[in-house]
Amino acid sequence: MAVRPAQLAAWTVVSGFLVGCSSPFDAPRDRETLRVQPMQQNSPQPIASRYRDEERADEPLDAPELNDGASPDDYVRYALSHSPAVEAAFQRWVASTERLPQVGSLPDPRLNVGFFLDEVETRTGPQHARIGLSQAFPWPGLLDEREDAAALAARAAWLRFEAERLAVTEEVVRTLHELAYLDAVVVITQDNLELLQSFEEVVRTRYRVGLGSHPELTRVQVELGQLEDRLTQLRTMRPAYVAELNAVLNRPTETVVPALSKLPGRVVTMQGPELAEVARTTNPALLALDEQIKEQRVRGNVARLSGNPELSVGLDYIVTGEAMNSSIPESGDDPILLSFGMTLPISREKYDAGVRESIARRLEYSHTRAAEANRITSAIQRAWFDHTDADRRVRLYEQTLIPKAEESLRASLAGFRAGDTNFLDLLDTERTLLEFAIATERARADRGQALAKLNRLVGQAITTESTDQLPEGDTP
Repeated sequence: MAVRPAQLAAWTVVSGFLVGCSSPFDAPRDRETLRVQPMQQNSPQPIASRYRDEERADEPLDAPELNDGASPDDYVRYALSHSPAVEAAFQRWVASTERLPQVGSLPDPRLNVGFFLDEVETRTGPQHARIGLSQAFPWPGLLDEREDAAALAARAAWLRFEAERLAVTEEVVRTLHELAYLDAVVVITQDNLELLQSFEEVVRTRYRVGLGSHPELTRVQVELGQLEDRLTQLRTMRPAYVAELNAVLNRPTETVVPALSKLPGRVVTMQGPELAEVARTTNPALLALDEQIKEQRVRGNVARLSGNPELSVGLDYIVTGEAMNSSIPESGDDPILLSFGMTLPISREKYDAGVRESIARRLEYSHTRAAEANRITSAIQRAWFDHTDADRRVRLYEQTLIPKAEESLRASLAGFRAGDTNFLDLLDTERTLLEFAIATERARADRGQALAKLNRLVGQAITTESTDQLPEGDTP
């Protein structure tokens, strides 16, 4: 069963040709570049330094710990490191990148082994068995197109991950502002309650010496009861707000959240139409749809190329015994058969249907993107108005209404002590100051929440400046 040098060379060349990891008709491709390409774009990088996987599930995450002095950025980083929604979006991207080596590789080589049940007697000897190895090669360019489509799908998954990060960030900031508003209102209400209690002492003393009236004492006691009820309600509401924040942070509901101090105020420096224009090129949801449109265009090419024949190369080795007459030349030599083949894609309808499907899906994503762009544009205009209007209200209360109300309260209190002002007027002035202070905190929270929404809609942190840097009376 000697093998001639020419046969050995043919077997070596074809075997190497068959077991190659990519089609010889396709250009070399750097799959690793395609896998990491989305992370090299100008989109924000993940804040979490590491994500869990099955092998490291028991290891602690490299995430910041929250203490009493934690800033809003600390809360955001913590949420992005622990959020199940962010983790799920990240793993969807990881899974999509694993499609590249699957679709870009050749079909597995096929090994065939056959035994002659009735040996074929030939001149050179009886044939006992046949060993064959074959490899199919898709039409030139098909593997490239499949891999390009998978890469575009992976980039779309990465952008969806970015969109999820922005959504979680907005939710954390929104909840923080709501909790900060509640804590501020509790402090304001407590201060006003103490002020009103001092009023009651004054009224009670005046009533005892005959300078005050019973209706005045009753009125101040009613006001005290209302403020105490409001304070109790506010304090009872806090666990619900804390539970909402802990849910975003993926922590147990009962985890203690310290009272939040006044959050820093920021105001946008761009107009609504400018932000909408920026969002068209930076919003990750729109960019993901762009990638999906490109993917469907490539999948159309995949469908067209799939309708071409699939080429195959095979090599068969026939095990042959010694001839009955050993003097016959080439007695016992094992023949090697080199074969070529191709598929016959005669059912054209399924390939044409694949092309039509990709066209329909591409149009679907195009119209979805147009609708999404319109929705984002209108949402940005509304959020920009909410943000700037809230900033206007903050300035109005801080710079005009509250100073005047405080001045009026001081004047009313001095007049009441001198007997020149009615107590009911003093009470109304105090109540007005309380409502102004609460309205200011509500406007601060609205301003911060609207800014967080703008950041999500635009797809990146937009340009802002601190409210402490703006001159009085100036608006963005």
